[in-house]
Amino acid sequence: MSIIRKGTLEDLAQVAEIYHHILEREEQGLTSIGWVRGVYPTEETAREALEAGELFVLIQEGVVAAAAKINQEQVPEYRDAQWQYQEAKDEEIMVLHTLVVDPAFAGKGYGSQLVAFYEEYARKQGCRYLRMDTNVNNTSARRLYGHLGYQEVGIVPCTFNGISDVYLVCLEKLLEE
Repeated sequence: MSIIRKGTLEDLAQVAEIYHHILEREEQGLTSIGWVRGVYPTEETAREALEAGELFVLIQEGVVAAAAKINQEQVPEYRDAQWQYQEAKDEEIMVLHTLVVDPAFAGKGYGSQLVAFYEEYARKQGCRYLRMDTNVNNTSARRLYGHLGYQEVGIVPCTFNGISDVYLVCLEKLLEE
């Protein structure tokens, strides 16, 4: 049984190790996420989320198998997206950032579990409008999010998290009342 909870200082090294495993797979040509080692994501990425109280981890078999940052911060690139729900007020929007699943735990539904947690967390905070993004090259994430009911509302060319020439896919979903 997996447990999802707020991250702790003790989780940081394991979250950074997940980033490392994903970056290794990218460097070996086994996946295409669009990340760059030493630029994004780094242990500092996780540390900042932890210090802000926004890091969440999924624990399986006593280890961090997946993690994500959840908050209401819409990154500046979002202003260029063609959101379906333009009327949504900032305080009604919840955003999912940097969802990762350790490749050793891939295919077990942990990404879907974290997204379900994100949706329930948003609902409890009074946020009906859900937003997230991914790199256009990250076809597995795009497939997962589409399967979970997220609509791709546009692709924004940008420099994102210090990485140039990114095509950022913006996704959105409205929670039912």
